[in-house]
Amino acid sequence: MTVFADTAALFALLDSGERYHAAAANAWREFLELDAALVTTNYILLEAAAVIQRRIGLAALRAFHDEIAPQLEVVWVDADLHRSGVEATLIAARRDLSVVDCVSFRVMRNRGISIAFTLDSHFREQGFTVVP
Repeated sequence: MTVFADTAALFALLDSGERYHAAAANAWREFLELDAALVTTNYILLEAAAVIQRRIGLAALRAFHDEIAPQLEVVWVDADLHRSGVEATLIAARRDLSVVDCVSFRVMRNRGISIAFTLDSHFREQGFTVVP
C-alpha cells in the first residue's frame, strides 16, 4: 500500500490539541504497522514545517523533522511539475485550491496512489480515498 501524506494530517499528528489528532495518530500507526510506503513532496514538507513552527513551535518542528519526515519518501518538485500545478490551479479558478494541492494530485496520479493521509476535502473531490 502506498499513501500520500498531506500537510493537514501531518500537522494533526503533531498537535495533541487538534480536533483530529487521535484519528491522525491512529491512521499513522496503522500505516507504519502495515509497512505502507508514505510519499509526499518537498512542497508539503515546506508547508507543513511553516504551519507547525507558527502554530505549535520549534519543539514540534524538531519532532516533525526527526521523527516523521524520515518516514516519508519525498518527491522533489521540478520545473515541469511546478508548472503543471500552477496551470491546474489557474484552470480550476478556485481561491481555496492551492498550487501545493494541485502538485500533490499530479504526483498521486503519476504514481498511481489512490490513498491520501489528509484532512483536506479537495483530495476526496479529486476521487482519492481519504484517511482518516
